Amino acid sequence: MNLFPELKKRYTEEQLSAREAQRQAEFIAWGAVVFQASRLIVKFGILDLLRNSREGMTEEEVYNALQDSQRLSRYAVKCLLEAGLTIGTVLIDADSERYTLSKTGWFLLTDEATRVNMDFNHDVNYVGWFHLEESLREGKPVGLRHFGEWPTVYEGLSSLPERVQESWFGFDHFYSDSSFPEALEMVFKKYEVKTLYDVGGNTGKWALQCVKYDKDVHVTILDLPQQIELMKRNIEGKPGAERINGIGLNLLDSRTAFPVFKAGCPDAIWMSQFLDCFSEDEIISILSRARIVMGENTRLFIMETLWDRQRFEPAAFCLTMTSLYFTAIANGNSKMYHSEDLELFIRKAGLKIEHIYDGLGQGHSIIVVRK
Repeated sequence: MNLFPELKKRYTEEQLSAREAQRQAEFIAWGAVVFQASRLIVKFGILDLLRNSREGMTEEEVYNALQDSQRLSRYAVKCLLEAGLTIGTVLIDADSERYTLSKTGWFLLTDEATRVNMDFNHDVNYVGWFHLEESLREGKPVGLRHFGEWPTVYEGLSSLPERVQESWFGFDHFYSDSSFPEALEMVFKKYEVKTLYDVGGNTGKWALQCVKYDKDVHVTILDLPQQIELMKRNIEGKPGAERINGIGLNLLDSRTAFPVFKAGCPDAIWMSQFLDCFSEDEIISILSRARIVMGENTRLFIMETLWDRQRFEPAAFCLTMTSLYFTAIANGNSKMYHSEDLELFIRKAGLKIEHIYDGLGQGHSIIVVRK
């Protein structure tokens, strides 16, 4: 199995002593309340108070400081501080009984990726996780049903509650947006791209970046009809919007062909964080249909966060956990893939890998594919 160095070190050797392993097992057993207590100690501003206090704060001082904003009882403050202590987000001086922020608490409070992940898991996934077992057994997103009776989250995305949409798009855009500047440089400087299919273009953020970067490029977004409507509203009146077109179709349906390009073949087909939304057989089907509209000089760019090609281990952890979001909420049968899996799917679709670029943004890779 291919693993980048930090992952190989972490996943092929035991890391913990017996006592540490027992502690980790209990941490997992109490994981649900660890998450909620940690979320609330942030939401109520307790970690902010400790970060801004040079000498730390006593329980009484935290309680008094929160009265105007949160009106928490002494009991609530005590429970959260003691939970934070054992979780590891706060520390205490045993003599002065003053609480301070730990390194873990600092990351929980200030690391943007952590905050995006926490909002995503609370607003989008938390209730649905209860149905993970059913989802794994049935191959269906059973956890999605508390939002609505859609076969996948994508059909229901435009109908989700506003807060849920904000957290879903916040998660999706955070990971893709950080890679856009480097991806634009790669696509438009290394390759001669003037016409591009943006497959699964969502709200049109990548398309807008493309037409802004190159004044001659034309982008056609392929996505579900309801997503195309969202995209049109989002790009309306923005620079370059007149060079963005949208075609509504369901590529999950194996009978749906890629539209034939008006003038020969597109220079590029772009799939960013798209193939992870499909099962193995579905990916092979999509790639096989993309191949039909590709010319000899067409490049297919696949941008994904491949869990085995991460420089730092926490990223691989986040990605494998995200796979279970796909299981319980998104569609029941897709995941964040290992690079060797995608390489196999690409070959089965009659395509070949020309190059793989790693380390873009928040751990993205771009696989450049040709006929």
